[in-house]
Amino acid sequence: MSLGYTRNNRFTTVPTYRRMSDRKSFEQFGRETIEVEAHALSALAKQVDAGFTRACELVLATQGRVVVVGMGKSGHIGGKIAATLASTGTPAFFVHPGEASHGDLGMITPTDLVLAISNSGETDEIVVILPIIKRMGARLVALTGNRESTLARQADAVLYCGVEKEACPLNLAPTASTTATLAMGDALAVALLKARHLTREDFARAHPAGSLGRRLLLYVGDVMHSGKDLPVVARTASLPEALLEMTSKGLGMTAVVDDAERLVGILTDGDLRRLLQRNVDVYKVRIGDVMTPDPQTTTADRLAAETIDMMRTRKINGLIVVDADRRVVGALNMHDLLRRRIV
Repeated sequence: MSLGYTRNNRFTTVPTYRRMSDRKSFEQFGRETIEVEAHALSALAKQVDAGFTRACELVLATQGRVVVVGMGKSGHIGGKIAATLASTGTPAFFVHPGEASHGDLGMITPTDLVLAISNSGETDEIVVILPIIKRMGARLVALTGNRESTLARQADAVLYCGVEKEACPLNLAPTASTTATLAMGDALAVALLKARHLTREDFARAHPAGSLGRRLLLYVGDVMHSGKDLPVVARTASLPEALLEMTSKGLGMTAVVDDAERLVGILTDGDLRRLLQRNVDVYKVRIGDVMTPDPQTTTADRLAAETIDMMRTRKINGLIVVDADRRVVGALNMHDLLRRRIV
């Protein structure tokens, strides 16, 4: 130990550490920890048995929610398991067992299923609420490393996740056991996900702010410019008229329509630059003569992610959105899609 100072200039003792001979010592410690936990997970796969099937069946039959409880490190793991279940189609939330004894048991109803996590199966805060849970009629699934524990004996199904040893050299700090618990929770969530036939769209609806949600839930109609913000000119319009429309709408392009307001072409900033290089009389030319005819289009009901992929493949920055009759209903450019973080 060595002397140090606190903020109040009082002496305190701080630990000193034996100097490592080289960095490989730390690296070896890291490898050994991962190897111990990997071994625990490999052994865990062999423990997935009829109890796992029973637990899945109970969850699928539950009309209420899955209520996850756990103390300490098990509680932290339980919070993640509850979040994973909820995001994969199984309504779930976490309740702290210590708070449960002081009123939060009211969050649990007879139609719920309680997933109780305790490596020893004897955690006081959990054991004390088990009779109440059973008395109200809620089903109980134990996630434990002790099949003979109080928790396991009272459970309707047991998910066994015992480990041979912890990665901690003192065999005390929850390390391999919490890794195994987390993996068993993931196994339960994924098995239920598959049983519910959850689709990518279902998953995206639970993650609307994530990149997957944006890719699967945002359609062209959600991001396109329409109404008064839509740049449109007639094929008989002059170049100055088209330039004014492009400038006022700020999309770097304008749709060109016929008398029936059906799309016949497009004029972009690039088209305009190439046109000026040809020394064309800008006051005499008509848009119908210099536009790009039959441009690439998209529809409002198409996924925005599909549209941006198509734009990248074809190396275009803007698109006109049309309906089934090729009437112009919107327009969008690459910047619109980037601002919505579709990619």
